[in-house]
Amino acid sequence: MVATVDNRERREAGERARGRADELLAQDVRVIAVTWVDNSGVTRVKAVPVAKLESAVTWGIGASPCFDTFLFSDELATPGAVGEVRLHPDLDRLTVLAAQPGWAWAPADRYDLDGNAHPVDQRTLARVARAKLAERGYRARMAFEVEWVIGADAAAFEPAVRGPAYGHARLVDRSDYVRDVVVALGEQGVEVDQIHPEYAAGQFEVSVAAADPVAAADDYVLVRETIRAVTARHGLRASFSPKVLADGVGNGGHVHMSLWREDVNLFAGGDGPFGLTTEADGFAAGILEHLPALLAIGAPSVASYLRLVPQHWAGAYAAWGLENREAALRMVTGPAGNRERAANLEVKCFDQMANPYLLVAALIFAGLSGIDVKATLPEPVDVDPALLSEDERAARGIRRLPSTLDESTAAFEHDPVLPAEFGPDLTAAILAVRHGEIEHFAKKPEKYIVDQLRWIH
Repeated sequence: MVATVDNRERREAGERARGRADELLAQDVRVIAVTWVDNSGVTRVKAVPVAKLESAVTWGIGASPCFDTFLFSDELATPGAVGEVRLHPDLDRLTVLAAQPGWAWAPADRYDLDGNAHPVDQRTLARVARAKLAERGYRARMAFEVEWVIGADAAAFEPAVRGPAYGHARLVDRSDYVRDVVVALGEQGVEVDQIHPEYAAGQFEVSVAAADPVAAADDYVLVRETIRAVTARHGLRASFSPKVLADGVGNGGHVHMSLWREDVNLFAGGDGPFGLTTEADGFAAGILEHLPALLAIGAPSVASYLRLVPQHWAGAYAAWGLENREAALRMVTGPAGNRERAANLEVKCFDQMANPYLLVAALIFAGLSGIDVKATLPEPVDVDPALLSEDERAARGIRRLPSTLDESTAAFEHDPVLPAEFGPDLTAAILAVRHGEIEHFAKKPEKYIVDQLRWIH
């Protein structure tokens, strides 16, 4: 981890906060939600009145480090009642919330009492990963796709919208609602690329513009909480769970990413397959190689593996291909004439129980490891891997990704790259949370798992 906060930085930050507080009060904002995301993927919060913003930025907001091993159920995976961390809201991301009148939001960086970065702070890890890219002369652009389902009844889920998958009838049925989501995001500075009805009953998806990795993770938190707030104002509830109904299609959390050197997109204009440069090839190959371990970060729940099955566009096989929606890695070139800007890699096997800061960091570390060892991608796959025989998949090096949280957690624990980059404290906390959820759901039926997690994230 990096970073300490000295007294000069505290004073400068406090002066900035004082000015921002005056601006917020002039906009009738009275309270600020300061959030962080725990290792089970739950967005946690402490809120302060605007009058306390200067103090919060300068000295932080007190919180227990026990949140590092909170399960989704608010149980502690490991005992913990001692210690203190300070939540420092990031003024650069301070945002007035369009769907929560009188409120603003800021993501937190967590420090100890001496001003050192908390070793289990996930947002700090994302900044470390971004810095490692910069040290090598690279930068990344990333974006999360957000899928969600709206329902009217929390006890026995019923979709709160009619109409077929991708059907305009569904959009018409909730056109005011969808418009309000787009407007709220726009007023908060989030650029919406597209929004549409998705496959599952009651499901929508929004795609936003790509950004720097830390900003992309921040955007993801803000987008989801905005959707949650708009949905509540319409008298409904939003579920981001990978399985909303045991026999239904769940919500994915796909990540799009591209690697850049200065203003050149390395996923376009190269001599490799579909225009990949040597560096982009190595970066993507590193991600492909470490996918089993990455799943413990990007598909971190028992419920994740109810979604991660073949022939559901979930990317259940460790393979890559051009526009192949059944491969875990989908190469997207974009249309001719725009490829230098649009070409990117979509990782399809993740869902929204992931902590986005951990995920962007893990993807960067895995990708850089591929460049370091000069890894290369195997031959692209241009069919649904499930349609190939086991022998054909073996011959082409196509592996089935872990089918349980136990398997991906073991892969993460023994991975040669990720635990070392995460550090011992964060690695131990992640493993404790994963094993805690595995134990919580041991021998439980799928319906029980789905019902327990439907409204948590």
